[in-house]
Amino acid sequence: MKKMIFNIAIIAIVSLSAVSCKDSKKEGDMEAEEAAVATEMASDYNVDTSESQITWKGAKPLGEHTGTILLASGTISLGNDMIEAGDFVLDMTSIGSTDLEGEQKANLDAHLKGTVEGKEGDFFNVNKYPTAKFELTDITEKGGKQMVNGNLTIKDKTKNVQFPATISMDGDKLMINSEPFNLDRTQWDVNYGSKSVFDNLGDKFISDDMEITVSIVANKV
Repeated sequence: MKKMIFNIAIIAIVSLSAVSCKDSKKEGDMEAEEAAVATEMASDYNVDTSESQITWKGAKPLGEHTGTILLASGTISLGNDMIEAGDFVLDMTSIGSTDLEGEQKANLDAHLKGTVEGKEGDFFNVNKYPTAKFELTDITEKGGKQMVNGNLTIKDKTKNVQFPATISMDGDKLMINSEPFNLDRTQWDVNYGSKSVFDNLGDKFISDDMEITVSIVANKV
């Protein structure tokens, strides 16, 4: 297993920019990898679910939607100022839009969750798949940036992804803040409105790429 070398004390804050998952991981390289395992001497940090969230953006020709997903739980293991392992559980029942209000918001949120009869499988089908999971595999460097690598499981499909992030410490608090990065939703069979899956959509398609930003706060146990 690759050792995760991540000296938090020397990580600088990097400017935000969109990074495509397709650029950082070719489709053929997205197979799940061995999850990292912490040493016995590592200290655990539990995710503060009230302070952590995932933000997302989905685009289509006539506009875009933004929203959030909350975390259900998570643990990060730290030893000798290095992250050794970590896993996070996403509460997919919490997915919702932030750019709409009232009935429009309710309709979109229900469609995303799959709680509309006959449209359960269009997006995330949370009644069948109420959670998603991310397991850390290692941390690497690319273009002078630290890249967090891990296995992301959505709808029982697991793919290895990576994203650039800044890690910082404030006393017994550990924070992980990613740059915005793109995930191809069709890799996890989230296919609604995809031109790469369906023909003759015209301008009614939705981009395969979802822009994701990760914000994690964890406190030492």
